[in-house]
Amino acid sequence: MSFSLVMRRSGLAMGRRMARFESTSATTKAAEAAKQTASQASSAASEASARAAQGLSRVTSAAGPAIANAAKGVTGALGRVGGRTGRLVAFVERQTPLVVYYSKVGLEVARLVVRGQNMNPPSVSTFQTYFQNLWKQLQNPGAFLSSLFQSANPQQARNISRTQVAAGGVILAECLGFFTVGEMIGRFKLIGYHGEAPAAAH
Repeated sequence: MSFSLVMRRSGLAMGRRMARFESTSATTKAAEAAKQTASQASSAASEASARAAQGLSRVTSAAGPAIANAAKGVTGALGRVGGRTGRLVAFVERQTPLVVYYSKVGLEVARLVVRGQNMNPPSVSTFQTYFQNLWKQLQNPGAFLSSLFQSANPQQARNISRTQVAAGGVILAECLGFFTVGEMIGRFKLIGYHGEAPAAAH
């Protein structure tokens, strides 16, 4: 092998290595440029959201006192009303926070139950067919009562399985438990109602 052939091959190998090095450096440069562009875009998006939040807070701070003043004016005018209407207005004003609170609690409990039981609300067509059938039955109550009595078959009561009886017992126990807890809350004690002090015997 001649010296020139060896030099030519080593030159080709060097050229290939240089080309590979240049392509990898170009790839890393492109990746760095993409990272910079992404960081600039995210910073611009965060700036835009901060500006939007700041504008919204300005609007709410400007509108808040106006709405509060209007509400105070309405409640002041209603507070000056006397007689039965004034008492009714005062009663409604006292009950409004409780109603709002317990409606929020009820909605949250219902949401938890729906999520926990994987329930889906019925479709609009289901509501329509149910209420159409109910309306038809209410227009002719005699036929509704006769069909109700015909559907109450004593043979069906004999075919109830043990699981159905157990499920009914569980539901009955739950209802009794809710009733008992409600009674305890209403009485503010476990047993009996608050009564008058017994009269001293003479």
